Amino acid sequence: MHHQIIGSKEGTATRSLLCLAALTVGAVFLAIGILGFIPGITTDYDSMKFAGHESDAKLFGLFNVSILHNIVHLLFGLAGLAMSRAARTAQLFLVGGGVIYLALWLYGLVVGRHDTANFVPFNTADDWLHFVLGLGMIALGVLLARRAFAGSTRREERQVP
Repeated sequence: MHHQIIGSKEGTATRSLLCLAALTVGAVFLAIGILGFIPGITTDYDSMKFAGHESDAKLFGLFNVSILHNIVHLLFGLAGLAMSRAARTAQLFLVGGGVIYLALWLYGLVVGRHDTANFVPFNTADDWLHFVLGLGMIALGVLLARRAFAGSTRREERQVP
């Protein structure tokens, strides 16, 4: 059985904004994952390792990347695209992804730059980008969902066979 939410045009438009936000964030992650594999856009490309702090490759000459780091961006981007199709999964992607990025920010602050635990790898620019991404994704997911689902109540739901 499917549930259809009956709401105002404003609620539908806001749900669409929530989905659009997840789609946009997913597309950006996908693009970043691709750009991380392009020499020139990624400086010191020839020094890129699969994982670990030994990778000196930097996306835009600023953010440390490795093959694993780029693959994670690609997968995160694909997840965002897939989850952007419905408001609830779009919200889950934005809020859940934001929590993951805040955890990565904390991890990056705690782990030493040359520590073997720095397997992604992270540098200071990555750390603060993770912080901004985490807060931004959570804010989008919470604020847009609040508006999107504000008019929804159990009475407005009906089952569609």
